[in-house]
Amino acid sequence: MKKKNIQTPVLSMAIAACMISHQQNAWGREKPSLQNDSVPYVTMPDVSPKLTTGDGNPLLDFMFTADPTAVEYNGRIYVYATNDQQQYDSIGGYGKNSYEYIKSLVMMSSDDMTNWTYHGIIKTDSIAPWIQTSWAPSIAKREEADGKTHFYLYFSNSGGGTAVLTSTSPIGPWSSPLNHSLVDTNTPGIAGECKAAFDPGVVIDDKGKGWLTVGGGCARIMRLGKDMISVDGPIKPIRAPHHFEANELNYINGTYVYTYNIDWQDFSDWPLPTEKPTTCCMSYMTSKTPLVTKSWKYQHNYMKTPGDYGFDYSNNHTHLHKFRGKWYVFYHTMSLQHSFNTTAGFRNVCVDEIQVDENTVNIHMGNQTLKGVKQIQPMNPFIIQQAETTAATQGVKFTNGKNIGDMYAVTVPNKTGIIAVRGVEFNKVPSSLEIKASGNGIIEVRRDRPDGEVIASIKVGTPQMKLIESQLQKNMTGTMDLCFVLKGNNITFDEWKFK
Repeated sequence: MKKKNIQTPVLSMAIAACMISHQQNAWGREKPSLQNDSVPYVTMPDVSPKLTTGDGNPLLDFMFTADPTAVEYNGRIYVYATNDQQQYDSIGGYGKNSYEYIKSLVMMSSDDMTNWTYHGIIKTDSIAPWIQTSWAPSIAKREEADGKTHFYLYFSNSGGGTAVLTSTSPIGPWSSPLNHSLVDTNTPGIAGECKAAFDPGVVIDDKGKGWLTVGGGCARIMRLGKDMISVDGPIKPIRAPHHFEANELNYINGTYVYTYNIDWQDFSDWPLPTEKPTTCCMSYMTSKTPLVTKSWKYQHNYMKTPGDYGFDYSNNHTHLHKFRGKWYVFYHTMSLQHSFNTTAGFRNVCVDEIQVDENTVNIHMGNQTLKGVKQIQPMNPFIIQQAETTAATQGVKFTNGKNIGDMYAVTVPNKTGIIAVRGVEFNKVPSSLEIKASGNGIIEVRRDRPDGEVIASIKVGTPQMKLIESQLQKNMTGTMDLCFVLKGNNITFDEWKFK
């Protein structure tokens, strides 16, 4: 697949949009209303960018997502993102992505870095109806005195502040412990100094203390209270050269690592003896004492703008994460929008490996690719697998199931639905396949490709969700990809399992 290289304007749409939104609220102007939750997808890719290529990026090929963050729990990595799809659906796919309709966050997870389970959206405007918009999440977890693991999810409440949600599960239900932003542009240490108090980055260090960074055009750091929803002490500056946005925090080998997106300037006034970074790249700074401003040392950049890798030019927002012994960098590009026939700035979350020397806390230059990362473990077909776990899709959308974080795959009218999963290991010969589905039609299971050898063909003819079992047409062992081909009207597909 040929990468696009269309340069987009370098204006900070994010900051511009967030400040307009914040001002409109302050001045009492009527804000645009969001369409209801039943808004259909305006359009869908005629050809999935992942289905025939074997590419791993973007993580989800059926919706727009951005600004990733992640947390590990029970052997899975959970990724959270800005829901660009909500903006796309709300404006009909024609206008620019100005972010003002985005009032939800996206959840997904994986245990193999190839097949991603879509857990749906967090409806931030329902949980915290006082917010304006929700962008750029950052998450941390900690086991608390009640013996439960608590998750703390921070996000941008437009440009005016940073809000927080909490849960005892990585997929919710989520609640809002405050009826206001945790910090905003009126908070001492931010007021009069930073134009935006957004793009939070959170980390919990080895002593169990939480730390939070925010800012647009400037960077601020604070220690969080024991409850993780208050500020403990003063808010201090991080003198990040040419700071733009996209704050995140890591804690590596006793060192606090602050990452951010550098602005679009030419750096003729670069203040440091280090090599000048490239335009709008991702850079990082380190400190052992995060509240001591002078202790922060600029290191270097570790990822360039997407345009330097052959994608559309844009700013970025990354999250560094170590999972199963490997370091990964999550980021976004705008490659998926070309499959939707738009160039309006809609983004998609991707992941690639990155080299991090933990002893020296040195982050090497990363890469952005369509290929993505290697699968780190095979998929087990002999346990229940969800239909919303996919490596590639075409002609399907996803709706809420009965439980939080559980989704159903639903066929789109006049389209054949396809759900592909990769690296499925048959370590024994199966005799049958059981699916849970409803509707009218046929679900075929094909080997490797949508037009590959038919393994099973199951007739669906029930208005209610039902378990249906079928004998296999072919015996097989080994590791392969599978394509579930959904043919018919109103097929709703929940789960599958080989026996």
